[in-house]
Amino acid sequence: MNYFIGADLGTSALKLLLFDESGTIVKTVTRSYPVSFPAPGWSEQSPEDWWDAFVSGVRELTEKIAPAEIAAIGLGGQMHGLVALDSEDRVIRPAILWNDGRTDKETAWLNSEIGKETLSAHTANIAFAGFTAPKLLWMQENEPENFAKIRKIMLPKDYVSYRLTGVHCTDYSDASGMLLLDVENRAWSKEMLEICNLREEQMPTLYESHQVVGKLTPSVAELLGLSEHTLVVAGAGDNAAAAIGTGTVGEGKCNISLGTSGTIFISSKSFSVDPYNALHSFCHADGGYHLMGCILSAASCNKWFCEDILGTDDYAAEQAGITEDQLGQNSVFFLPYLMGERSPINDTDARGTFVGLRMDTRREEMVLAVLEGVAFAIRDCLEIARAQGIQIDTSGLCGGGAKSKLWQTIIASVLNLTLTIPKTEQGPDYGAAMLAMVGAGVYPTAKDAADAIVQLKEFITPDPKITSRYDWQYAKFKEIYPSMKELFQKIK
Repeated sequence: MNYFIGADLGTSALKLLLFDESGTIVKTVTRSYPVSFPAPGWSEQSPEDWWDAFVSGVRELTEKIAPAEIAAIGLGGQMHGLVALDSEDRVIRPAILWNDGRTDKETAWLNSEIGKETLSAHTANIAFAGFTAPKLLWMQENEPENFAKIRKIMLPKDYVSYRLTGVHCTDYSDASGMLLLDVENRAWSKEMLEICNLREEQMPTLYESHQVVGKLTPSVAELLGLSEHTLVVAGAGDNAAAAIGTGTVGEGKCNISLGTSGTIFISSKSFSVDPYNALHSFCHADGGYHLMGCILSAASCNKWFCEDILGTDDYAAEQAGITEDQLGQNSVFFLPYLMGERSPINDTDARGTFVGLRMDTRREEMVLAVLEGVAFAIRDCLEIARAQGIQIDTSGLCGGGAKSKLWQTIIASVLNLTLTIPKTEQGPDYGAAMLAMVGAGVYPTAKDAADAIVQLKEFITPDPKITSRYDWQYAKFKEIYPSMKELFQKIK
C-alpha cells in the first residue's frame, strides 16, 4: 500500500493529512505556531517554526506506517510571504506575511510611478501591499544590509520544500502572487526583476504544481522516519491547492474559501486579465489559469469578534439565536477590513467598522453583521467578474467558516449562488495530497485526480426572498466604504 502526505502551511497552523491509494483520508494532524505583530499593520513568522511543526507533525502522522510506503509529499500554503535566504541558506529575517500592510509606500510607487498598465503588461497584475515585490522594495529601503545578503527568495511552503530536498523551488500558482512572474508565459519577468533590483539567479526554479522537485535528503529522511525515495512535488499556493481539492479545475469552475482570508476563485483553461485589475490573474495548479478576488479578513473576522471581543470560542452558540427571518433585515453593518483590504479596493488604510449601532442593538445583530459583512465583501469581488460577462451560477465552498450552516445560507443568498459542499472538510492539504498522487503517477493530471476523488455531500440553494432582501442590504453596504475612505486615511 502506498500513502501520500498533503500539507497546508497556514497562517496560524500547519495541517497535515495522510491519503491512501484510493484517496481516503487515513489520518490528520495539526500543529499551531505563533504570528508576530511587531508594529501596527505588520505580520511576521519564523520559518523555523514552520519546519519544527512539519517535522513533529509528520512523525505523528506516519507513526504507524512503514517508511517505504510513503510515496510522495505535496505542499500547499499561505502565499506572498517573503522568506529571504543568505549565501549559507540561512533565514535572514522573519518572514513578512501575506497580510502584512507595511508596504503602502512601495505599493503606491509601483502603481503610480511604474504604472498599473506597465505592471499588468509584465505580470498580469497590479501591486497590492501583500505581494512579495513590494516587500522586497521595503526591505531594500529599510533594511539595506539584509537586502544585500539575499541569495535566494522563497515563499513559505517552498522553504519547507527546500528543507526537505535541498532544492530552491516554487510552483507557478504561488509564484503568480509575487508580482515578479510573467503569468501568461510562465516565466520570471525580467522587467520586474530589474525594477526590484533583483537577479534571476536569486529566484527559485519554477515547476508545475504536480511536478517532482526532488526526494528527501538522507538526513531529513532519517529525521522524519521516512524513506530517501519519498518524492516531493512542487505543490501550490493555498487557494490553488484548495481549488484542486474541491474539483475547481478546467473551464469556468468557481470556489469560495472562508479561511483566515476569503477568496473567490474562477478557473479557466486560457489566460485572461481583469481590465480593472481588481481581480488577480494567476496560474492555476491544474496547468491552466484563474481569476481570484481576495479579501484579507474572512473567518478571522468572526474569530476576532467572538474570541477577542465577546470572550468566547463557542461560535455555534453565538449564531444559535439568529433566525432566518433576520437575514437581509439587519440594521447593523460591518466592514471586514481588519487588516486593510485587497480586492477590489486595494486600500491598506481601510479599517474594520460597525455602522448602525443603537442603544437597543443586540449581541446577535453584531455577530450577524460580521458574517454578512464578509459575504458582502466577497460579493464585491464576484460583481467584478460578472461585469466582465463571466457567468457563475454555482460555486464550491470550503474553509473553516464553511462549517457554519448559517454562514452557508448567508453566502448563498448574498451572492445568489448555489453552493456545493464537499464531503471532506479539508482544504489546501487535500488538494496538495492529490497533486502528490499525480506526481507519483497514480493519476495523469490534476483533473483526473479531482474527478476520481472529490465527492459532494450537499447543495445549498439561495432563497429568492432572502436574496432579494440582501440585494437591498448590499446596495447600502456599498455606500459605506466610499463615505469613510478619507477618514480612514486620517486615522491610520
